Amino acid sequence: MKELIKRARQEKELRKSQPCRLLEHPPANGLLVPELVDVAHRVYRARELILSGLSKLLQFIPVQRCRFCYEVHIGNVGHEIRTCTGPKSGSRSATHVWRKGGVGDVIFFPKCFHLYDRVGKSRVVHDERHSAPRIPAILELCIQAGVDVENYPSKRRTKPVYSIEGRIVDFESVAEMDEMETNLFFENVDDTEVDVLRRDPNSELNAEDTNLIELSTRTLDSWFEMIGGVRKIMEKYNVWTCGYCPEVQVGPKGHKVRMCRASKHQSRNGLHAWQEATINDLVGPNYVWHVHDLNGPPLRNDLKRYYGKAPAVVELCVQAGASVPDQYRSMMRLDVVPPERDEVDLVA
Repeated sequence: MKELIKRARQEKELRKSQPCRLLEHPPANGLLVPELVDVAHRVYRARELILSGLSKLLQFIPVQRCRFCYEVHIGNVGHEIRTCTGPKSGSRSATHVWRKGGVGDVIFFPKCFHLYDRVGKSRVVHDERHSAPRIPAILELCIQAGVDVENYPSKRRTKPVYSIEGRIVDFESVAEMDEMETNLFFENVDDTEVDVLRRDPNSELNAEDTNLIELSTRTLDSWFEMIGGVRKIMEKYNVWTCGYCPEVQVGPKGHKVRMCRASKHQSRNGLHAWQEATINDLVGPNYVWHVHDLNGPPLRNDLKRYYGKAPAVVELCVQAGASVPDQYRSMMRLDVVPPERDEVDLVA
């Protein structure tokens, strides 16, 4: 708190000493970060490849989803580990009730409000909650970083904005803005990469989808490309999450929509308590138990300390034949051999 108070005082003194100043550093000044435009396009394309690849992998590798909670399992049958927290889980001894899952259960992209002008109007107020479109937060992050998506326009500037006593003022003409919107993409992306970014994201997968191992490997590579790109973009572009609920918002500030229903929301009048988000808030990894053999017996509750976990995307791709990533080997506990049913009592 002392650091926050000190920072607020410094900003207040700066505004008093310089009531009218030109913001120099993007993206706070309304301009794009040039080196992140290409990264945003690659993240956008990697996301499309992941969704297309997962839809094909689910035709070969089954996914189970609990009917009462958000637990997901990769395998022919659901596990027997009692971790259900859904309605009436006590009467079922926390046992999951499984049904068939889909792509949305393997990977989850939380939604946020789309901002047309992230600097001039950086917040969505409560009265605009129905008029402002909600899109996946990772898509909104790509749009703010330089990706032009149809039906979701974004204001692009060629000149930085001014800060007059803490208020953002834009002196750029409408004509210059319109001209920049048509030329922005080609100014920031190399000509050699335009064809790659324009290519249909499903074309790669459709060309060579006969080999399940290659399909899973490409999907896993797209996953790491997307995660790595999002981390780079989040170093410059702000992403916020509520400290009480999973709501996220991409932009300089969190929105003012009173939609929080978490603990003590009455004292906050339904407003969110915004804090800096992490990569897991923007891309839900949905960790699942690792299965050594899809055709083997289901995972037992009394042996759960011998099982490892991994993000559902990684587990699905590994079960389809992709190599286990080095950064997940220890988490998946590949070096641990679970005891058999008749050996449980012999294990210390």
